[in-house]
Amino acid sequence: MGYRSVFRPDLFAGRNIIVTGGGSGIGRCTAHELASLGAQVILIGRKEDKLRHVENEIIEDGGKVLWFTCDIREEEAVKATVAAVYKAVGNVHGLVNNAGGQFPAPLALINQKGWEAVVRTNLTGGFLMAREVFIQGMNRGGGSIVNIVADMWGGMPGMGHSGAARAGMDNFTKTAAFEWGCAGVRVNAVAPGWIASSGMDTYPESFKSTIRTLRAAVPLKRMGEEAEVSSVICFLLSDAAAFVSGDTVRIDGAASQGNIAIFPLPDHNNSKPYDGFHRAVTPELFNENSEDDDNAGH
Repeated sequence: MGYRSVFRPDLFAGRNIIVTGGGSGIGRCTAHELASLGAQVILIGRKEDKLRHVENEIIEDGGKVLWFTCDIREEEAVKATVAAVYKAVGNVHGLVNNAGGQFPAPLALINQKGWEAVVRTNLTGGFLMAREVFIQGMNRGGGSIVNIVADMWGGMPGMGHSGAARAGMDNFTKTAAFEWGCAGVRVNAVAPGWIASSGMDTYPESFKSTIRTLRAAVPLKRMGEEAEVSSVICFLLSDAAAFVSGDTVRIDGAASQGNIAIFPLPDHNNSKPYDGFHRAVTPELFNENSEDDDNAGH
């Protein structure tokens, strides 16, 4: 069984698309969908073992893939890696700026080192990747960039460092779309809400208990699937979005709208997830309790 994408199989035939953070989570899922649609996917990440694992999966499924290790927070490393990508494939048609990470903590307990580490990963690294892909090729041949941010419009209590970085990336998306449009480069972003991704397993147990309750605050009453983020990324990369640039699409089941203190949400089971990713893995934190697992929409 292969990826069950809603898009036609040859949508990205002949195109080379970079996916940072492609070794796990949403990046891994997106890489699989892009490869299933004919793209040659270039995975970029820090851990070779994860990249090799996804490479083997994609090849086993009949797709085309390359990978490069790189710490996107380091400017010279990004310059060299993007140059190596262009040398290997000739042209880059798309970039998915997915790599990121954070840790839960209230603002008062975040030191400068922790703050700067998260900002460098979620804002500076994405800027460096986009700038180099643009300078080294897209400024001549055009292309599409999709940045991954988060629901930070109402603040991100408990993850203020990530919220600040993601807000910066949202603004960078708008600026880059305006400045680079003359080169035929479109720049957009997606803002995933609570998505059942492997990254959830990296959080401490105290935070995992909070994650298990999140569905109650979502009008659709479930967590999102990785494939539901990937499908929107694929749309934004495609020619169907040829006049879409400078936008950020929220993928959160309407969780960022309204106020549950004023308008309580009725429980229901009417929202059915899009489960296109044939290799999706439920986060372990949902496997620990069958009731919570069912509540999460898995």
